[in-house]
Amino acid sequence: MSDRIRFVFNDRVRALSHVNPTMTVLDYLRTVERSCGTKEGCAEGDCGACTVVLGLLVGDSVKYRAVNSCLLFLPVLDGKQLITVEHLKMADGTLHPVQRALVDCHGSQCGFCTPGFVMSLFALYKSEKHPSPRQINDGLAGNLCRCTGYRPILQAARQMYSYDGGDQFDQKEPATKALLQSIRRNDTLEIHNDGRNYYSPTTVSNLADLRRRYPDSVLLAGGSDIGLWVTKQHRDLDTLIHLGDIPELVQTATTPTHLEIGAAVTYSDASAALASHYPDCGELLRRVGSVQIRNVGTVGGNIATASPIGDSIPPLMALGASVVLRQGDHTREVNLDDFFLGYRSTAIASGEFIENIRIPIHGDQRVFRAYKVSKRWDQDISSVCAAYSLQLDGRRVNDIRICYGGMAATPQRATECERTLIGTDWTREAVNSACSALERDFTPITDFRASSEYRRLVAQNLLLKFYLESTGDVRQTRVASYSGDAA
Repeated sequence: MSDRIRFVFNDRVRALSHVNPTMTVLDYLRTVERSCGTKEGCAEGDCGACTVVLGLLVGDSVKYRAVNSCLLFLPVLDGKQLITVEHLKMADGTLHPVQRALVDCHGSQCGFCTPGFVMSLFALYKSEKHPSPRQINDGLAGNLCRCTGYRPILQAARQMYSYDGGDQFDQKEPATKALLQSIRRNDTLEIHNDGRNYYSPTTVSNLADLRRRYPDSVLLAGGSDIGLWVTKQHRDLDTLIHLGDIPELVQTATTPTHLEIGAAVTYSDASAALASHYPDCGELLRRVGSVQIRNVGTVGGNIATASPIGDSIPPLMALGASVVLRQGDHTREVNLDDFFLGYRSTAIASGEFIENIRIPIHGDQRVFRAYKVSKRWDQDISSVCAAYSLQLDGRRVNDIRICYGGMAATPQRATECERTLIGTDWTREAVNSACSALERDFTPITDFRASSEYRRLVAQNLLLKFYLESTGDVRQTRVASYSGDAA
């Protein structure tokens, strides 16, 4: 058992004990380290002013990922490197290429958002040597600027690669790797403070034991939802169990029949694996939050929170995915069709947890598409999310799975619509009839994202769009994004 949080900060190992497990990294930086370059704007992971970068030891190299420090709990730093805007300049005071580019391109005005932009650009600088316009736009989508305008910032993103010499992080990487290796942990981290408890096991069996001992504990994966319970709802969380240090839960695996995604695999890591089999899944996950959110948020967490507008659920349900639930040494597999019992209610029993998600690999046997409709392209919650999986025998519909999010209290299949189509020829007339059947499947609500009438019409139009794409009756059905990509 370990009782200290250890992480690398400014080239030195920090060791902390008896800290509040739900203190955010942002609060720690500003109140303890007095590193006030990192700003608080929204405290909910939307504005990017609090962006910091984590260095993770992956294999034999250090990978850099931008995250929102306003949602990240301090103990999650254990075993990682924390980099803030204060750490970028060279030892002699020379600006980092990212900072120099922003100065040269006049990419800052009031300056409040600038540290967050610097850190997002730094993460891009360290991970992509020749980023495309789409990668630049994606990398900055989680940062908001209210006064400068984005043109000079985008120009800086291109210009930062033009300066010679690299940066000090390349030069220091051997030393950084040695520090990260020195703080690797093989046992459970336990932090106790003022009645609050935090556990971070390193094996599934230890997780199962902890979950059995604390059946009412909060399971923490990425914290993109749970962080809001603290920063916005001011809730006290007595016992947290972190999943992110268990190797089996942060891995993906491919079998001849299934893609298996561990419960703590982030959107960023799951996206490529899903897109290799189902390109629309990758495109849909690209629009889940920002890079900062996707670097911590998990597919397993999205399923477990059972939000009716969880974007990963409709495509997984349409593909026939299931979750493996574990309690102690016992596991059971539950199809997503049967997993959601009601609003924010699931089939997870007391003491159980999601171990992994199993997604069938259909190959070219089925036609699959997924769509997201929201008010904004980036950083927005769906008004309607839809996914379709179709199997044809010639022109006849042998099987079809139709799933929507944002149309009911849970993500839900359109069973009446499916029954209308199965056994018929895949024609425009059949689809028009199925669109009418959707009105028997759903009675959507009106809220600030969309009216019930709008949701109903969008659901019908997306089904028609799927038909047109599946038959090739029209050339262009996707709206081009700001980066020139179809989506």
